[in-house]
Amino acid sequence: MELENNLSGFRKLGLSEETIKALSEKGYIEPTEIQEKAIPLLLKKEKDILGQSQTGTGKTASFALPIIEKVKGGKGVKALILTPTRELAVQITKEFESFSKKLKTITVYGGAPIMRQIEKLEAGVDIVVGTPGRVIDLIKQKKLIITNIDYCVLDEADEMLNMGFVEDIELILKKTPKDKQMMLFSATMPKEILKIAKNFMKDYETIKVKKAEITVDLIDQIYYDINSRDRFEALRRIVDATKDFHGIIFCKTRVDVNELSAKLLNANYPAGALHGEITQSEREKILDQFKKRKLTILIATDVAARGIDVNDLTHVVNYSLPQSPELYVHRIGRTGRAGKKGVAITFLVPSERRKLRLLERVNNCTLEKRELPKISDVLEMKKIHLEEKLAKLINDKTGKFDDLAKTLLAKDDALNVVSSLLDHSFGFKKDSYKEIGQVSDEPIQEGNARDRRNRDRSRRFGNRRNRDSKNNTGNNRKGDSRKNKDSNNKPKGQSNGRRNESRGQGGKNRRRR
Repeated sequence: MELENNLSGFRKLGLSEETIKALSEKGYIEPTEIQEKAIPLLLKKEKDILGQSQTGTGKTASFALPIIEKVKGGKGVKALILTPTRELAVQITKEFESFSKKLKTITVYGGAPIMRQIEKLEAGVDIVVGTPGRVIDLIKQKKLIITNIDYCVLDEADEMLNMGFVEDIELILKKTPKDKQMMLFSATMPKEILKIAKNFMKDYETIKVKKAEITVDLIDQIYYDINSRDRFEALRRIVDATKDFHGIIFCKTRVDVNELSAKLLNANYPAGALHGEITQSEREKILDQFKKRKLTILIATDVAARGIDVNDLTHVVNYSLPQSPELYVHRIGRTGRAGKKGVAITFLVPSERRKLRLLERVNNCTLEKRELPKISDVLEMKKIHLEEKLAKLINDKTGKFDDLAKTLLAKDDALNVVSSLLDHSFGFKKDSYKEIGQVSDEPIQEGNARDRRNRDRSRRFGNRRNRDSKNNTGNNRKGDSRKNKDSNNKPKGQSNGRRNESRGQGGKNRRRR
Protein backbone atom coordinates (compact mmCIF):
# COMPACT_ATOMS: atom_id res chain seq x y z
CA MET A 1 0.00 0.00 0.00
CA GLU A 2 2.90 2.31 0.81
CA LEU A 3 4.35 1.89 -2.71
CA GLU A 4 0.96 2.73 -4.26
CA ASN A 5 0.73 5.88 -2.12
CA ASN A 6 4.11 6.93 -3.47
CA LEU A 7 2.60 6.86 -6.98
CA SER A 8 0.34 9.81 -6.21
CA GLY A 9 2.42 11.91 -8.64
CA PHE A 10 1.37 9.64 -11.51
CA ARG A 11 -2.28 9.69 -10.40
CA LYS A 12 -2.30 13.48 -10.56
CA LEU A 13 -1.30 13.23 -14.24
CA GLY A 14 -4.63 11.54 -15.01
CA LEU A 15 -3.50 7.93 -15.50
CA SER A 16 -5.91 5.07 -14.81
CA GLU A 17 -5.58 2.68 -11.86
CA GLU A 18 -4.71 -0.13 -14.26
CA THR A 19 -1.71 1.86 -15.48
CA ILE A 20 -0.80 2.86 -11.92
CA LYS A 21 -0.72 -0.84 -11.00
CA ALA A 22 1.61 -1.58 -13.94
CA LEU A 23 3.90 1.26 -12.83
CA SER A 24 3.91 -0.09 -9.29
CA GLU A 25 4.91 -3.56 -10.50
CA LYS A 26 7.79 -2.05 -12.49
CA GLY A 27 9.05 -0.15 -9.45
CA TYR A 28 8.17 3.39 -10.54
CA ILE A 29 7.80 5.89 -7.70
CA GLU A 30 7.69 9.45 -9.06
CA PRO A 31 7.25 10.86 -12.57
CA THR A 32 10.22 12.55 -14.24
CA GLU A 33 10.10 16.11 -15.56
CA ILE A 34 9.29 15.07 -19.15
CA GLN A 35 6.55 12.73 -17.88
CA GLU A 36 4.96 15.44 -15.74
CA LYS A 37 4.84 17.86 -18.68
CA ALA A 38 3.97 15.52 -21.57
CA ILE A 39 1.49 12.97 -20.17
CA PRO A 40 -1.35 15.43 -19.30
CA LEU A 41 -1.12 17.09 -22.73
CA LEU A 42 -1.22 13.76 -24.53
CA LEU A 43 -4.09 12.43 -22.45
CA LYS A 44 -6.19 15.52 -23.24
CA LYS A 45 -5.09 15.25 -26.89
CA GLU A 46 -5.07 19.02 -27.15
CA LYS A 47 -1.69 19.61 -28.74
CA ASP A 48 1.21 17.93 -30.50
CA ILE A 49 4.49 17.83 -28.58
CA LEU A 50 8.02 18.85 -29.56
CA GLY A 51 10.20 17.54 -26.75
CA GLN A 52 13.87 18.37 -26.29
CA SER A 53 15.21 15.66 -24.01
CA GLN A 54 18.08 13.21 -23.83
CA THR A 55 18.35 9.51 -23.16
CA GLY A 56 17.66 8.62 -19.54
CA THR A 57 14.99 11.27 -18.88
CA GLY A 58 12.04 8.86 -18.97
CA LYS A 59 10.68 10.03 -22.34
CA THR A 60 9.64 6.52 -23.47
CA ALA A 61 7.09 6.26 -20.66
CA SER A 62 6.00 9.86 -21.36
CA PHE A 63 4.55 8.86 -24.73
CA ALA A 64 3.93 5.13 -24.14
CA LEU A 65 1.60 5.55 -21.15
CA PRO A 66 -0.86 7.99 -22.84
CA ILE A 67 -0.91 5.86 -26.01
CA ILE A 68 -1.73 2.75 -23.95
CA GLU A 69 -4.48 4.67 -22.14
CA LYS A 70 -6.13 5.89 -25.34
CA VAL A 71 -5.68 3.12 -27.92
CA LYS A 72 -8.43 0.54 -28.13
CA GLY A 73 -7.14 -2.82 -29.32
CA GLY A 74 -8.29 -4.78 -32.36
CA LYS A 75 -8.95 -1.87 -34.72
CA GLY A 76 -5.78 -1.97 -36.80
CA VAL A 77 -2.53 -0.04 -36.36
CA LYS A 78 -3.26 3.01 -34.23
CA ALA A 79 0.24 4.13 -33.23
CA LEU A 80 3.53 4.31 -35.12
CA ILE A 81 6.85 4.97 -33.37
CA LEU A 82 9.93 5.65 -35.52
CA THR A 83 13.46 5.19 -34.12
CA PRO A 84 16.96 5.47 -35.62
CA THR A 85 18.20 2.01 -34.54
CA ARG A 86 16.99 -1.55 -34.10
CA GLU A 87 18.15 -1.67 -30.49
CA LEU A 88 16.12 1.37 -29.52
CA ALA A 89 13.07 -0.01 -31.36
CA VAL A 90 13.33 -3.30 -29.46
CA GLN A 91 13.75 -1.46 -26.17
CA ILE A 92 10.65 0.70 -26.75
CA THR A 93 8.61 -2.37 -27.73
CA LYS A 94 9.58 -4.08 -24.47
CA GLU A 95 8.47 -0.99 -22.55
CA PHE A 96 5.05 -1.03 -24.24
CA GLU A 97 4.67 -4.75 -23.51
CA SER A 98 5.64 -4.31 -19.87
CA PHE A 99 3.00 -1.60 -19.40
CA SER A 100 0.16 -3.41 -21.19
CA LYS A 101 -0.56 -7.05 -22.01
CA LYS A 102 -3.78 -6.21 -23.87
CA LEU A 103 -2.32 -4.27 -26.79
CA LYS A 104 -0.25 -6.02 -29.47
CA THR A 105 3.05 -4.28 -30.21
CA ILE A 106 5.60 -5.40 -32.82
CA THR A 107 9.05 -4.25 -33.85
CA VAL A 108 10.01 -3.90 -37.52
CA TYR A 109 13.56 -3.27 -38.71
CA GLY A 110 15.99 -4.17 -41.47
CA GLY A 111 18.40 -7.06 -41.09
CA ALA A 112 15.62 -9.40 -39.92
CA PRO A 113 13.35 -11.56 -42.13
CA ILE A 114 10.58 -9.33 -43.47
CA MET A 115 8.14 -12.23 -43.89
CA ARG A 116 7.95 -12.81 -40.13
CA GLN A 117 7.12 -9.16 -39.62
CA ILE A 118 4.47 -9.34 -42.36
CA GLU A 119 2.91 -12.40 -40.71
CA LYS A 120 2.60 -10.52 -37.42
CA LEU A 121 1.07 -7.50 -39.16
CA GLU A 122 -1.46 -9.69 -40.96
CA ALA A 123 -2.37 -11.34 -37.64
CA GLY A 124 -3.34 -7.89 -36.33
CA VAL A 125 -1.38 -5.38 -34.27
CA ASP A 126 -2.16 -2.13 -32.47
CA ILE A 127 1.27 -0.47 -32.18
CA VAL A 128 4.24 -0.61 -34.58
CA VAL A 129 7.75 0.41 -33.52
CA GLY A 130 10.36 0.46 -36.26
CA THR A 131 13.18 2.01 -38.23
CA PRO A 132 12.28 4.23 -41.23
CA GLY A 133 13.73 1.98 -43.95
CA ARG A 134 11.78 -1.13 -43.01
CA VAL A 135 8.61 0.86 -42.33
CA ILE A 136 8.75 2.21 -45.91
CA ASP A 137 9.35 -1.29 -47.30
CA LEU A 138 6.22 -2.55 -45.52
CA ILE A 139 4.16 0.45 -46.63
CA LYS A 140 5.19 -0.07 -50.28
CA GLN A 141 4.17 -3.72 -50.02
CA LYS A 142 0.83 -2.55 -48.60
CA LYS A 143 1.37 -4.68 -45.52
CA LEU A 144 1.58 -1.75 -43.09
CA ILE A 145 -1.40 0.60 -43.26
CA ILE A 146 -0.86 3.89 -41.44
CA THR A 147 -3.64 5.97 -42.97
CA ASN A 148 -5.81 5.58 -39.86
CA ILE A 149 -3.28 5.93 -37.04
CA ASP A 150 -4.11 8.16 -34.07
CA TYR A 151 -0.53 8.63 -32.83
CA CYS A 152 2.89 9.08 -34.44
CA VAL A 153 6.13 9.39 -32.47
CA LEU A 154 9.58 10.35 -33.79
CA ASP A 155 12.10 9.31 -31.13
CA GLU A 156 15.69 10.59 -31.24
CA ALA A 157 14.85 12.57 -34.36
CA ASP A 158 18.27 14.23 -34.51
CA GLU A 159 19.93 10.80 -34.77
CA MET A 160 17.61 9.86 -37.63
CA LEU A 161 18.64 13.13 -39.28
CA ASN A 162 22.35 12.31 -38.83
CA MET A 163 21.80 8.88 -40.37
CA GLY A 164 20.18 10.34 -43.48
CA PHE A 165 16.57 9.34 -42.79
CA VAL A 166 14.96 12.77 -43.30
CA GLU A 167 13.44 12.01 -46.71
CA ASP A 168 12.20 8.63 -45.46
CA ILE A 169 10.55 10.30 -42.46
CA GLU A 170 8.84 12.89 -44.64
CA LEU A 171 7.61 10.17 -47.00
CA ILE A 172 6.15 8.23 -44.06
CA LEU A 173 4.49 11.27 -42.48
CA LYS A 174 2.79 12.16 -45.77
CA LYS A 175 1.01 8.78 -45.57
CA THR A 176 -0.43 9.51 -42.12
CA PRO A 177 -3.72 11.34 -41.39
CA LYS A 178 -3.56 15.06 -40.60
CA ASP A 179 -5.69 14.74 -37.45
CA LYS A 180 -3.27 12.35 -35.70
CA GLN A 181 -1.47 13.42 -32.55
CA MET A 182 2.25 13.72 -33.14
CA MET A 183 5.20 13.66 -30.74
CA LEU A 184 8.75 14.49 -31.76
CA PHE A 185 11.63 13.96 -29.33
CA SER A 186 15.18 15.10 -29.97
CA ALA A 187 18.27 15.85 -27.86
CA THR A 188 19.08 18.81 -30.13
CA MET A 189 16.93 21.02 -32.33
CA PRO A 190 18.66 21.64 -35.69
CA LYS A 191 16.82 23.51 -38.47
CA GLU A 192 15.83 20.28 -40.24
CA ILE A 193 13.99 19.04 -37.12
CA LEU A 194 12.14 22.34 -36.71
CA LYS A 195 11.21 22.16 -40.41
CA ILE A 196 9.60 18.75 -39.87
CA ALA A 197 7.67 20.16 -36.92
CA LYS A 198 6.47 23.12 -38.98
CA ASN A 199 5.41 21.01 -41.97
CA PHE A 200 3.83 18.03 -40.25
CA MET A 201 2.71 19.07 -36.77
CA LYS A 202 -0.39 21.03 -35.87
CA ASP A 203 -0.51 23.40 -32.91
CA TYR A 204 2.34 22.04 -30.80
CA GLU A 205 3.90 22.76 -27.44
CA THR A 206 7.65 22.71 -26.94
CA ILE A 207 8.90 20.93 -23.81
CA LYS A 208 12.51 21.31 -22.76
CA VAL A 209 14.01 19.03 -20.13
CA LYS A 210 17.14 19.83 -18.19
CA LYS A 211 20.31 18.15 -19.40
CA ALA A 212 21.12 14.84 -17.73
CA GLU A 213 23.43 15.29 -14.78
CA ILE A 214 26.49 13.10 -14.30
CA THR A 215 26.48 11.19 -11.02
CA VAL A 216 30.04 12.18 -10.12
CA ASP A 217 30.17 10.29 -6.84
CA LEU A 218 29.54 6.96 -8.61
CA ILE A 219 31.68 7.47 -11.74
CA ASP A 220 35.42 7.96 -11.53
CA GLN A 221 36.16 10.20 -14.55
CA ILE A 222 39.78 10.14 -15.64
CA TYR A 223 41.84 10.73 -18.77
CA TYR A 224 45.24 9.67 -20.05
CA ASP A 225 47.43 11.88 -22.21
CA ILE A 226 48.70 9.62 -24.99
CA ASN A 227 49.79 9.65 -28.62
CA SER A 228 47.30 8.27 -31.11
CA ARG A 229 49.58 5.32 -32.00
CA ASP A 230 49.66 4.21 -28.32
CA ARG A 231 45.89 3.86 -27.81
CA PHE A 232 45.87 0.07 -28.17
CA GLU A 233 48.79 -0.43 -25.81
CA ALA A 234 47.13 1.87 -23.25
CA LEU A 235 43.89 -0.11 -23.50
CA ARG A 236 45.70 -3.42 -22.97
CA ARG A 237 47.36 -2.13 -19.82
CA ILE A 238 44.07 -0.89 -18.38
CA VAL A 239 42.22 -4.13 -19.12
CA ASP A 240 45.03 -6.34 -17.80
CA ALA A 241 45.52 -4.31 -14.63
CA THR A 242 41.79 -4.39 -13.81
CA LYS A 243 40.21 -7.25 -11.92
CA ASP A 244 37.19 -8.63 -13.83
CA PHE A 245 37.11 -5.88 -16.47
CA HIS A 246 33.64 -5.64 -18.08
CA GLY A 247 33.22 -2.58 -20.26
CA ILE A 248 32.29 -0.81 -23.49
CA ILE A 249 34.96 0.79 -25.68
CA PHE A 250 33.56 3.64 -27.80
CA CYS A 251 35.05 4.38 -31.23
CA LYS A 252 34.10 7.04 -33.78
CA THR A 253 33.61 4.91 -36.89
CA ARG A 254 32.81 1.40 -38.08
CA VAL A 255 36.36 1.10 -39.44
CA ASP A 256 37.80 2.00 -36.02
CA VAL A 257 35.56 -0.60 -34.36
CA ASN A 258 36.64 -3.34 -36.77
CA GLU A 259 40.33 -2.50 -36.46
CA LEU A 260 40.29 -2.45 -32.67
CA SER A 261 38.23 -5.64 -32.33
CA ALA A 262 40.59 -7.46 -34.72
CA LYS A 263 43.61 -6.38 -32.64
CA LEU A 264 41.98 -7.47 -29.39
CA LEU A 265 40.91 -10.84 -30.79
CA ASN A 266 44.40 -11.45 -32.20
CA ALA A 267 45.77 -10.75 -28.73
CA ASN A 268 43.30 -13.31 -27.25
CA TYR A 269 40.97 -10.85 -25.52
CA PRO A 270 37.27 -11.88 -25.27
CA ALA A 271 35.93 -9.00 -27.37
CA GLY A 272 32.90 -8.35 -29.57
CA ALA A 273 32.07 -5.53 -32.01
CA LEU A 274 28.86 -3.61 -32.73
CA HIS A 275 28.25 -1.19 -35.60
CA GLY A 276 25.72 -0.51 -38.33
CA GLU A 277 26.95 -3.26 -40.67
CA ILE A 278 26.47 -6.09 -38.15
CA THR A 279 23.39 -8.22 -38.85
CA GLN A 280 20.62 -8.35 -36.26
CA SER A 281 21.24 -12.01 -35.43
CA GLU A 282 24.94 -11.27 -34.87
CA ARG A 283 24.07 -8.29 -32.67
CA GLU A 284 21.76 -10.31 -30.48
CA LYS A 285 24.34 -13.08 -30.13
CA ILE A 286 27.12 -10.63 -29.21
CA LEU A 287 24.94 -8.77 -26.70
CA ASP A 288 23.84 -12.04 -25.09
CA GLN A 289 27.47 -13.14 -24.72
CA PHE A 290 28.41 -9.72 -23.33
CA LYS A 291 25.61 -9.76 -20.75
CA LYS A 292 26.67 -13.26 -19.65
CA ARG A 293 30.33 -12.11 -19.53
CA LYS A 294 31.45 -14.65 -22.07
CA LEU A 295 32.66 -11.49 -23.80
CA THR A 296 34.03 -8.91 -21.37
CA ILE A 297 34.90 -6.19 -23.91
CA LEU A 298 32.37 -4.64 -26.28
CA ILE A 299 33.63 -2.21 -28.95
CA ALA A 300 30.89 -0.01 -30.43
CA THR A 301 30.00 3.20 -32.23
CA ASP A 302 27.65 5.65 -30.51
CA VAL A 303 24.72 4.84 -32.78
CA ALA A 304 25.13 1.06 -32.47
CA ALA A 305 25.31 1.33 -28.67
CA ARG A 306 21.98 3.14 -28.35
CA GLY A 307 19.34 1.06 -26.63
CA ILE A 308 21.87 -1.37 -25.12
CA ASP A 309 20.99 -1.99 -21.50
CA VAL A 310 23.71 -3.92 -19.62
CA ASN A 311 24.12 -3.60 -15.87
CA ASP A 312 27.24 -3.93 -13.73
CA LEU A 313 29.69 -2.46 -16.26
CA THR A 314 32.99 -1.70 -14.54
CA HIS A 315 34.32 0.60 -17.28
CA VAL A 316 33.44 2.83 -20.19
CA VAL A 317 36.43 3.77 -22.34
CA ASN A 318 36.41 6.66 -24.81
CA TYR A 319 38.96 5.34 -27.30
CA SER A 320 38.56 8.77 -28.85
CA LEU A 321 36.49 11.75 -27.74
CA PRO A 322 32.81 11.75 -28.79
CA GLN A 323 31.62 14.02 -31.60
CA SER A 324 29.72 16.25 -29.15
CA PRO A 325 29.98 17.00 -25.41
CA GLU A 326 26.43 15.69 -24.89
CA LEU A 327 27.40 12.24 -26.19
CA TYR A 328 29.97 12.01 -23.41
CA VAL A 329 27.16 11.91 -20.83
CA HIS A 330 25.36 9.18 -22.79
CA ARG A 331 28.53 7.12 -22.99
CA ILE A 332 29.71 7.23 -19.40
CA GLY A 333 26.17 6.92 -18.00
CA ARG A 334 26.35 3.21 -18.85
CA THR A 335 28.55 2.59 -15.81
CA GLY A 336 28.08 3.63 -12.17
CA ARG A 337 24.51 2.30 -12.06
CA ALA A 338 22.35 0.83 -9.29
CA GLY A 339 24.56 2.27 -6.57
CA LYS A 340 27.72 0.61 -7.91
CA LYS A 341 30.92 2.47 -8.69
CA GLY A 342 32.13 2.76 -12.25
CA VAL A 343 35.13 4.12 -14.13
CA ALA A 344 34.98 6.35 -17.24
CA ILE A 345 38.32 6.56 -19.05
CA THR A 346 39.15 8.91 -21.90
CA PHE A 347 42.21 8.61 -24.15
CA LEU A 348 43.26 12.15 -24.97
CA VAL A 349 45.55 12.81 -27.91
CA PRO A 350 47.24 16.24 -28.25
CA SER A 351 44.96 17.36 -31.10
CA GLU A 352 41.83 16.94 -28.92
CA ARG A 353 42.83 18.91 -25.83
CA ARG A 354 40.61 21.86 -26.67
CA LYS A 355 37.67 19.48 -27.15
CA LEU A 356 38.22 18.12 -23.66
CA ARG A 357 37.99 21.60 -22.13
CA LEU A 358 34.74 22.22 -24.03
CA LEU A 359 33.40 18.85 -22.87
CA GLU A 360 34.16 19.69 -19.23
CA ARG A 361 32.61 23.15 -19.53
CA VAL A 362 29.39 22.01 -21.23
CA ASN A 363 28.85 19.07 -18.87
CA ASN A 364 30.03 20.88 -15.75
CA CYS A 365 32.47 18.13 -14.86
CA THR A 366 36.22 17.70 -14.38
CA LEU A 367 38.25 14.76 -15.62
CA GLU A 368 41.26 13.82 -13.53
CA LYS A 369 44.55 13.33 -15.37
CA ARG A 370 46.39 10.15 -14.44
CA GLU A 371 49.45 8.24 -15.53
CA LEU A 372 49.09 4.89 -17.27
CA PRO A 373 50.23 1.89 -15.21
CA LYS A 374 53.81 0.82 -15.91
CA ILE A 375 54.51 -2.58 -17.42
CA SER A 376 55.88 -3.83 -14.09
CA ASP A 377 52.70 -2.66 -12.32
CA VAL A 378 50.49 -4.43 -14.87
CA LEU A 379 52.40 -7.71 -14.44
CA GLU A 380 52.16 -7.45 -10.67
CA MET A 381 48.41 -6.82 -10.78
CA LYS A 382 47.92 -9.78 -13.13
CA LYS A 383 49.73 -12.04 -10.66
CA ILE A 384 47.57 -10.80 -7.76
CA HIS A 385 44.38 -11.37 -9.75
CA LEU A 386 45.55 -14.84 -10.77
CA GLU A 387 46.35 -15.76 -7.19
CA GLU A 388 42.83 -14.73 -6.13
CA LYS A 389 41.29 -16.69 -8.99
CA LEU A 390 43.31 -19.82 -8.18
CA ALA A 391 42.34 -19.59 -4.51
CA LYS A 392 38.67 -19.61 -5.57
CA LEU A 393 39.23 -22.55 -7.93
CA ILE A 394 40.94 -24.54 -5.17
CA ASN A 395 38.06 -23.76 -2.81
CA ASP A 396 35.51 -24.84 -5.46
CA LYS A 397 37.44 -28.02 -6.30
CA THR A 398 35.68 -30.28 -8.82
CA GLY A 399 38.19 -33.14 -8.99
CA LYS A 400 38.04 -33.29 -12.80
CA PHE A 401 41.81 -33.34 -13.23
CA ASP A 402 42.89 -35.26 -10.13
CA ASP A 403 44.22 -38.22 -12.12
CA LEU A 404 46.23 -36.00 -14.47
CA ALA A 405 47.58 -34.01 -11.50
CA LYS A 406 48.78 -37.20 -9.78
CA THR A 407 50.51 -38.34 -12.98
CA LEU A 408 52.29 -34.99 -13.41
CA LEU A 409 53.36 -34.81 -9.77
CA ALA A 410 54.70 -38.36 -9.90
CA LYS A 411 56.98 -37.45 -12.80
CA ASP A 412 58.37 -34.11 -11.60
CA ASP A 413 58.81 -31.70 -8.72
CA ALA A 414 55.53 -30.03 -7.63
CA LEU A 415 56.96 -26.51 -7.85
CA ASN A 416 58.22 -27.10 -11.38
CA VAL A 417 54.86 -28.59 -12.47
CA VAL A 418 52.80 -25.69 -11.13
CA SER A 419 55.23 -23.07 -12.47
CA SER A 420 55.21 -24.63 -15.95
CA LEU A 421 51.40 -24.80 -16.01
CA LEU A 422 51.09 -21.14 -15.04
CA ASP A 423 53.63 -20.08 -17.66
CA HIS A 424 51.81 -22.09 -20.34
CA SER A 425 48.34 -20.82 -19.41
CA PHE A 426 49.03 -17.18 -18.55
CA GLY A 427 52.55 -16.30 -19.69
CA PHE A 428 53.24 -13.11 -17.73
CA LYS A 429 55.97 -11.85 -20.02
CA LYS A 430 57.28 -8.32 -19.93
CA ASP A 431 58.07 -8.33 -23.65
CA SER A 432 54.39 -8.82 -24.50
CA TYR A 433 53.90 -5.09 -23.79
CA LYS A 434 55.35 -2.12 -25.62
CA GLU A 435 56.80 1.06 -24.24
CA ILE A 436 54.58 4.14 -24.58
CA GLY A 437 56.14 7.31 -25.97
CA GLN A 438 56.24 10.77 -24.43
CA VAL A 439 53.39 13.13 -25.28
CA SER A 440 54.00 16.72 -26.37
CA ASP A 441 52.83 19.33 -23.85
CA GLU A 442 51.75 21.69 -26.63
CA PRO A 443 48.34 21.21 -28.30
CA ILE A 444 48.64 20.70 -32.03
CA GLN A 445 46.18 21.05 -34.89
CA GLU A 446 44.55 17.91 -36.17
CA GLY A 447 46.48 16.43 -39.08
CA ASN A 448 50.23 16.38 -39.54
CA ALA A 449 52.43 18.95 -41.20
CA ARG A 450 52.23 17.23 -44.60
CA ASP A 451 48.41 17.37 -44.43
CA ARG A 452 48.52 21.10 -43.76
CA ARG A 453 50.98 21.66 -46.61
CA ASN A 454 48.72 19.75 -48.98
CA ARG A 455 45.72 21.84 -47.90
CA ASP A 456 47.67 25.06 -48.45
CA ARG A 457 48.88 23.87 -51.85
CA SER A 458 45.33 22.88 -52.79
CA ARG A 459 44.07 26.36 -51.93
CA ARG A 460 46.83 28.05 -53.99
CA PHE A 461 46.25 25.91 -57.07
CA GLY A 462 42.49 26.27 -56.65
CA ASN A 463 42.77 30.08 -56.68
CA ARG A 464 45.07 29.95 -59.70
CA ARG A 465 42.60 27.75 -61.63
CA ASN A 466 39.79 30.19 -60.86
CA ARG A 467 41.85 33.10 -62.20
CA ASP A 468 42.76 31.14 -65.32
CA SER A 469 39.15 30.22 -66.01
CA LYS A 470 38.07 33.85 -65.73
CA ASN A 471 40.81 35.00 -68.12
CA ASN A 472 40.12 32.38 -70.81
CA THR A 473 38.60 33.96 -73.92
CA GLY A 474 38.96 31.20 -76.56
CA ASN A 475 35.77 29.54 -77.81
CA ASN A 476 36.93 26.11 -76.66
CA ARG A 477 37.95 27.47 -73.28
CA LYS A 478 34.65 29.23 -72.65
CA GLY A 479 32.84 25.95 -72.14
CA ASP A 480 35.50 24.77 -69.73
CA SER A 481 35.37 28.07 -67.94
CA ARG A 482 31.61 27.78 -67.50
CA LYS A 483 32.05 24.27 -66.13
CA ASN A 484 34.64 25.46 -63.63
CA LYS A 485 32.44 28.36 -62.65
CA ASP A 486 29.39 26.12 -62.19
CA SER A 487 31.43 23.72 -60.12
CA ASN A 488 32.84 26.49 -57.94
CA ASN A 489 29.40 28.04 -57.44
CA LYS A 490 27.77 24.88 -56.15
CA PRO A 491 26.14 25.31 -52.77
CA LYS A 492 28.34 24.33 -49.87
CA GLY A 493 27.97 20.64 -49.08
CA GLN A 494 27.09 19.65 -52.68
CA SER A 495 30.54 19.63 -54.22
CA ASN A 496 31.11 15.97 -53.53
CA GLY A 497 27.98 13.84 -53.73
CA ARG A 498 29.74 10.64 -52.66
CA ARG A 499 31.09 12.28 -49.53
CA ASN A 500 27.64 13.63 -48.63
CA GLU A 501 26.10 10.20 -49.03
CA SER A 502 28.66 8.72 -46.68
CA ARG A 503 27.77 11.33 -44.10
CA GLY A 504 24.13 10.44 -44.28
CA GLN A 505 22.79 13.65 -45.80
CA GLY A 506 21.73 11.90 -49.02
CA GLY A 507 19.17 9.81 -47.17
CA LYS A 508 17.63 8.45 -50.37
CA ASN A 509 20.81 6.58 -51.29
CA ARG A 510 21.67 5.33 -47.79
CA ARG A 511 21.43 1.64 -46.92
CA ARG A 512 18.25 1.23 -44.93
CA ARG A 513 18.38 -0.08 -41.44
